[in-house]
Formats: sequence, structure tokens, C-alpha cells
Amino acid sequence: MVNDPIADMLIRIKNAVMRRKEEVKVPHSKLKERIAQILKDEGFIEEYKIAGEGVKKEIVILPKYDNEGNPVLTDVRRVSKPGRRIYVKKDKIPWVKNGTGIAIISTSKGVVTDREARRLKVGGEVLCEVW
Repeated sequence: MVNDPIADMLIRIKNAVMRRKEEVKVPHSKLKERIAQILKDEGFIEEYKIAGEGVKKEIVILPKYDNEGNPVLTDVRRVSKPGRRIYVKKDKIPWVKNGTGIAIISTSKGVVTDREARRLKVGGEVLCEVW
């Protein structure tokens, strides 16, 4: 049993990228699907697909590599954990690696990147940082 499914997803992706895997499968949830969509939109993963039906649904993630075979996703860090939630106000949203990385934030407007949260002028729970 996994206590932190978001951290499990992020670490599975990171481990797959470090081993130069073609795909990684994670159990499906709407939140994880939205995180995968953000990673795709920001160019950290190539593609993601939903496989299976009902309880057996999975998200199949295809990591992205550059022309030399180096991973685009360098590292991930889970910020807000089940034991310690981290919330930020709209003017305290963190910059990840001076803007080269992204923070994924759960706001009242949905799960968005740090740039989108600044544009919408909303704060929320900082789920993770990706660079």
C-alpha cells in the first residue's frame, strides 16, 4: 500500500528516466492524469495514455529524451507531503531553478503550473517541483 501516490508516480518517472526506459506505468487517478498532462505540456514527457478500464486503469507515460539520449526531466522533488502540507499565497509562489523548472500547484482553479498560478493570481498547495 502506498501512502503518497503522487510521490510514487514522480519517483517511478524519475527511476524510468534514469534507466532510459521507453515507458512507465502508474495507477490512474484524476490528479495523476492532470500532473501527467502538465508534464507533457511543459515538455518533460513525450506522451501519456490511459490504458485499462475501471479499477485496473493505468497511465502509461513515455519519457522524453534529447537527440543524444539524455533525459529532458533531470529531477523531481515532492514538496507538500501527507505529513506536512505546504501552502503558498499568490505572491509567495516559488521560482524553480530561476524559472527553468516548474512547480505544480493545486489551487482553487485546479492543478496548474507556477506560471499559470501567478497569471491567475491564486495560491495553493505546492505539490512538487520539476526541472
